[in-house]
Order: sequence, then C-alpha cells, then structure tokens
Amino acid sequence: MNDTGTTARAGRREWIGLAVLALPTLLLSLDMSVLHLAVPHLAADLRPSGTQLLWIIDIYGFMVAGFLVTMGTLGDRIGRRKLLMYGGAAFGLASILAAFSSSPEMLIAARAVLGIAGATLMPSTLALISNMFTDARQRGVAIAVWMSCFMGGMVIGPLVGGLLLEVGWWGAVFLLAVPVMVLLLATAPALLPEYRDEQAGRLDLVSVVLSLGTVLPVVFALKEFAKDGPSAVTLLVLGAGLAVGVAFVRRQRTLADPMLDLSLFRNRKFTAALSIMSVGALIMGGVFLLVSQYLQLVAGLSAVEAGVVLVPQALAVVAGSLIAPRLARRIRPEFVLGFGMIVAAGGFVLFTQAGVDGLLPVVLGMSIASFGMGPQGVLCTEMVIGSVPARRAGAASATSETTGEFGIAMGIALFGSIGTAVYRDELTLPTGLTGPAAAEASESLAGATTVAAGMDEQAAAGLLESAREAFTSGLHTVATIGGVVVVVFAVVGMVALRKSGTPAPETTPAPTPEPALVA
Repeated sequence: MNDTGTTARAGRREWIGLAVLALPTLLLSLDMSVLHLAVPHLAADLRPSGTQLLWIIDIYGFMVAGFLVTMGTLGDRIGRRKLLMYGGAAFGLASILAAFSSSPEMLIAARAVLGIAGATLMPSTLALISNMFTDARQRGVAIAVWMSCFMGGMVIGPLVGGLLLEVGWWGAVFLLAVPVMVLLLATAPALLPEYRDEQAGRLDLVSVVLSLGTVLPVVFALKEFAKDGPSAVTLLVLGAGLAVGVAFVRRQRTLADPMLDLSLFRNRKFTAALSIMSVGALIMGGVFLLVSQYLQLVAGLSAVEAGVVLVPQALAVVAGSLIAPRLARRIRPEFVLGFGMIVAAGGFVLFTQAGVDGLLPVVLGMSIASFGMGPQGVLCTEMVIGSVPARRAGAASATSETTGEFGIAMGIALFGSIGTAVYRDELTLPTGLTGPAAAEASESLAGATTVAAGMDEQAAAGLLESAREAFTSGLHTVATIGGVVVVVFAVVGMVALRKSGTPAPETTPAPTPEPALVA
C-alpha cells in the first residue's frame, strides 16, 4: 500500500524480476521429467542395482515433498530472497555434483540435495510474487506466468532431455541448471526485494522432524502402492506416516508460533481452493501417467517423439493459465474455474475414443483437458496467496505446493491401480503361456512387452495386441471416472467458493503488507 492507502502497482523492475523467478520454476519442473530419458544412459555408465536406480529416480521427489512446508516457513523467518539465493546456489552445486557422479551412491546423494534445494526455490518464488505484485490483477497475471512455466516445463522435459542426450552425455541434463542459477544469483539482489516476518520466532525443529516423518512415509507409500499394489509393508508405512501426522497437528496447536498455522484452514476460501487444487492434481497426475504410457507402449513412440506429440498440451495449459486472469475480471472466478473444469471433462471424453492406433483422440483430448484445467491452477493459487496475511505467504505457498504433490501421488496410485485392474481383467494370454512369464505379462503392458520379446513372432503379436487393447480399455475407464469426478467437483467447487464470499478480482483486496515485514 502507498501513502494514500491505495494498492501500489508493480513497475518494470517487478516484471523483470518475475522473469528471473520464472526461470528456476521452469527448470525445477524440467528436472522432474527429464531424468527418465537419461536413465538408460546413466545405468549403462554407473551400473546401479535395481534398488539404487529406483532411488536415483525417486529421491528428488521425496525430498521436494518432504521439505516444502519447512522451507516455506523458514523463508518467512530468515527472508524469502535470502532462502531463494541459498537454495539456488545449493541447486547449482548439486547439479554439478550429479552431472559428474562416479557411482550410484554419489548420484543418489546429489539428487537428494537437489530435492532439498528445490524445496527452497518453489515456495520462495511464489511468496516473492505475492509481495512484488500487491495489485490483484497484476498478481493474477504474474501467477499465471509462474504456473505456465511450471506446467509447461513438465511437458517439454522429455523433448529438451532428448535433444541434450543427442549432443552430449547423460550429465548434460543436470548441467542445464547451472547457468540458470548463476543468472538468478547475479540478478536477484538488484531485482528481487527482501521480505521476512520480524515477529516470527525460531523454527521449531521438532515440528520439522514430525513434518518429514509425515510427508516422506505417506508419499513413499503412495508411490509403492502405484507400483506394486497394496502390501503389509506399504500399509504399515502409510499408517506410521499418518500417525506422525496426527502428532504434528497436535504440536502445531500447542505452539505460540507454529510451523504450520492451522488457523489458515478456517478460512473457507483458502480451504476450498486447496481442495480444488488437490482434485485437479489427482486427476491430471493419474491420467497423464496412463497417457504417457499409451504414447510409448501402445502407439510405439520414443520418449522424444512423445514429448513432441505433447507440445500442443503444453501450449494449451499455458494458454489456459494466461487467459484465466483476464476472464476472471469479467466473470466471477469460481465460474471460470467451474466452466474450465467442465471443458476439461470434455477432453477426458475424447480419451474414450482412443484405440490401439490413431493418436488424434489422445492428443486432442489431453490438449482440451489441459486448457480447461489451466485456470484452476492459476486462480486457486491466487486465492490461496491472496487470502492469507502477507507474513504467512511463504507457508501458504508451501502448503499449496505440498497439496499438489500429494494430489499427484494419490492420482498415480489411485488411477494407476484402476488402470491395472482393468488391464488384468481384459488381457487374454496366449495358449501355453504360464508361470512367471504369464504373471509378468499380466502385471503391466511393459511386462507384456518384455515377455513378447522372448516369444515367437505369431505368439508375440497376439500377446501384444491383447495387451495394448487391455491397456487402452484401462485408459477409457480412468478417463471416464476422471471426467465424472471433474464435473462433480466443478459444481461443488463453484458452490463452495460462492459461499466463501469470493469477490471478483476487481474488488479483491490485496493482502496488506504488515509492519512486521521489512523490504
């Protein structure tokens, strides 16, 4: 706010600063998807065991999810720009370490550091945007740009990774981060303001441990559930994580300055927006998992070709994200959200028309679904950030991103299980295929492809045809369920946000910077 009490509009410095914040955001999302292309190359070089390879792939996501809330709260206390710069330096150094790793253990350690550093970057960038853009309209546009970079990076990751591997070795996918982080460290002091909560107390280390003890086991259990289905060990780990989560919540209620302010959830708009974001992440995470497998295992595309095919989806999500703030100036934001989700449901309907050949229904359906879900990410993030005090922006940002991580993990576990169940029910095995080979072929389409490689040509063709048709049936089922859930939550979301008193953006008051903040 300026001296006259009106909201100050951002100038050229803030918009250039947004570009600086967008680069690491794009890079983080690239890093989540680009490694999968490099796996065959690094596996041939470092020769990791099967367990080590899984940890190389998964440890980054575990650390990001586990440390988001901690780092968001830490940024509120020590300064968001300071945390961003510390995280950027650590991310750059860890990227170099990962690129030149000489053993699986070294690469796992580097990926773990990358995940922790990534957890500092994500909430810091979003919290700084909330401080730099106090005008509601400008903040909506800035969040749209931020969200477009994040979502677009995840889709173009395979394409970028494929191009890098064509001209270099597997370490090149990690070195991509280094110049971006150097640029961030060089420009942040001049372009990004510093904000911190002077009234905040020390970070409660017990809460940090309890937070990690909650998030890591739950995410791990969901991932294992998606891979191998329910087991005694998975359920035990999930139960342990939930039990620690109860202890975490109880401790937050007793602290004068909690790590996670639970009173935020009494804000209807905050809670409704988080719920809608969670459902959106769950649906898109689960459907995108099956679409990625469809493109490579049914349509027979390489990872790079699949990346090229998904470029329209990247453009669609960017378009949907950028158009949302403009539409929300003329239409109530909850209606923009609801209508967008109904459009997304139409995209899911197109998936039901996909066959074992012909990419058009899948590509068109994914593009329409992504366009329709674009406003959901942008407007819900704006609602979350705009509904909390400025000094809590870091914690609110981390909470929204953690919600997205959980949503994606749950979507992969839930829809992956549904798709697998339909696949097993629809699959017809060739006569004479029994024992371990039959079990492997019945487990997944990837397993059937592996088994078919050791069979005679006629039997292999029959197995692959049946497996691809069964997998496509699973995609149809998941898309149908996803479409129904999206429509239901479109209506529920519109009603919930309407009851929360969400005003149109023109009248949305920007969060007032408090005296506790220093710039």
